[in-house]
Amino acid sequence: MKNIAILGSTGSIGTQTLDVVRRNPDEFHVSVIAANSSDEMLEKQIEEFSPEAAVLFDSAAAARLRSRYTGKTKILDGKQGLIDGAVYPDVDTVVTSLMGFAGLAPTLAALDAGKNIALANKETLVVAGELVMRRAEEKGVSILPVDSEHCALFQCLVGEKRDTVEKLILTASGGPFRGKKQEELKNVSIKDCLSHPTWSMGKKITVDSATLVNKGLEVIEAHWLYNMPYEKIDVVVHPQSIVHSMVAFHDGAVMAQLGMPDMRLPIQYALTYPNRLTSAFPRLDFSEISSLTFEQPDTDTFRGLKLAYEAGMTGGTMPCILNGANEEAVAAFLQGKIGFLDIYELIEQAMNKREVKYAPTYELLCEEDEWAREFVKARIAGK
Repeated sequence: MKNIAILGSTGSIGTQTLDVVRRNPDEFHVSVIAANSSDEMLEKQIEEFSPEAAVLFDSAAAARLRSRYTGKTKILDGKQGLIDGAVYPDVDTVVTSLMGFAGLAPTLAALDAGKNIALANKETLVVAGELVMRRAEEKGVSILPVDSEHCALFQCLVGEKRDTVEKLILTASGGPFRGKKQEELKNVSIKDCLSHPTWSMGKKITVDSATLVNKGLEVIEAHWLYNMPYEKIDVVVHPQSIVHSMVAFHDGAVMAQLGMPDMRLPIQYALTYPNRLTSAFPRLDFSEISSLTFEQPDTDTFRGLKLAYEAGMTGGTMPCILNGANEEAVAAFLQGKIGFLDIYELIEQAMNKREVKYAPTYELLCEEDEWAREFVKARIAGK
């Protein structure tokens, strides 16, 4: 039985991970669960899965839970609580599904403790890819991707020599605004933005999908996961979300991984690799698929992808600036403070303003992340 910690257990990936555990009680034991502030939902998860420890990043939420809960699960809180949960002694694999930059510190701690990582927090590799991959290599642990696109690439690459790869091809749904032009996006609502055509995700990642920033973050992630230069990483829009990604080889062959748009499939694969467990998840029925279409992304309208390529190719601290500015801008959009297109402007302004630094330490990345957030806040306040 594999003991797992789930960082972000009340979010979309976390709850689907728990569903995988629920369906495979003889394969997995949940040792640790962690959330930001959803104390009532976390309490229900404690009652069902009986973890040894549960973490709430928000100390006030942890205090509320402690005032009600009388069971055996240890209640931890704050940043140190997340780190303690990530390095919990009996844990074999840590599922990192915390949102954003907050996932970096516990991921590094888990690597230092020799834990394998099932990575759903792409921002960890975006802001600190060099640091994270070096740490994993030094500790001899694996990082298995949970993102459907990266899980697809991983499966296509199993048993293949990396020097035979011509292109990694990430697929993108195109989000809710596929086909629209900049003029049509000036006054889109938050509700419109959160109406994703194929995937059910959290608010932040759904906005990132609409801007194509999410796909840009995945490009940077692919660069680090597969040690692939940016000129060998392409993106195509595939509205049906059936082909999750592809690998083109130098003999002309292309391998693709297909499946229903169900995140439980890549989650289960990441937790069981190199084995495959039988599942009752919905199957792909080719007789019901009328067409699979592909098109080039419109990077002039959806500039998030172009900005991410620029940040990744610049390297150093620039992806951290991109990510921090985007997280703050998306939060402001969801609060109704800025418009949809303002997200691009704020990211670009932050990237143009900050001088890049190379070979960053964790401490420097924290400083750069904070700078990007404060820069965006100041720009919004000055509007």
